[in-house]
Amino acid sequence: MPVFESIRKALMIGLGVQESISELVDELIKKGELSESQGAHLVKEWTEKVGKSGDTLGKSIAELVSKTLEKMNIPTRDEVDKLNRKVQSLSAKIKKLEEKSEETSSS
Repeated sequence: MPVFESIRKALMIGLGVQESISELVDELIKKGELSESQGAHLVKEWTEKVGKSGDTLGKSIAELVSKTLEKMNIPTRDEVDKLNRKVQSLSAKIKKLEEKSEETSSS
């Protein structure tokens, strides 16, 4: 199964769980087993935990993508930017040398 598909399924499960938790809390409130404030607190607490898990998942995905790109020998944005700066620097030096050469040949 491709990595993208695995990530998509994990996210969909997370969304489904969130919806299920909200429905469960609503049901408990309707039955009088939880007050609205308790239910709101429970949903808020769960949402914060999911947010932290999402951040961890995001970092893991970023690391996985980075390692995959590295294995595929695809340059990073920083590497491409560094090469662009080198090319610009070399182009400027060549232009100066050409101008100097033209001045010398004109004299």
